[in-house]
Amino acid sequence: MARKIFVNLPIKNLADTTAFFTKLGFTFNQQFTDENATCMVVSEDIFVMLLVEPFFSNFIKKPIADAKAVTEVILALSAESRAEVDDIVEKAIAAGGRQTLDPQDHGWMYQRSFEDINGHQWEFAYMDEAALAAQGGQP
Repeated sequence: MARKIFVNLPIKNLADTTAFFTKLGFTFNQQFTDENATCMVVSEDIFVMLLVEPFFSNFIKKPIADAKAVTEVILALSAESRAEVDDIVEKAIAAGGRQTLDPQDHGWMYQRSFEDINGHQWEFAYMDEAALAAQGGQP
């Protein structure tokens, strides 16, 4: 059985956050959705639990980081192509997110970053394994 990952993120508003990620093409598992949280499906083995801050607080003893003021994590996901990287970041910007860095093109890897409406930083990257191999497997 493959190991699954459930990333838990604090959010301000469930409806707004769900609408934002829906515009990026993500779906949600309604079995794990109520007024406090939703389960965003990234892939068969990757899920992001989006928890409203008061509910998120039940699982921690420290204060919640203000993701608009500090970076607590960078959520990095792979993409199937450079075009997919551009597409998802452009959708994020159009949905109210903001680009955090200029696009990075390393020849064998292309990546872009954005901040979602709650301030969490996301990064999407396409890695061309053939181009990396042509360089002797060294970035």
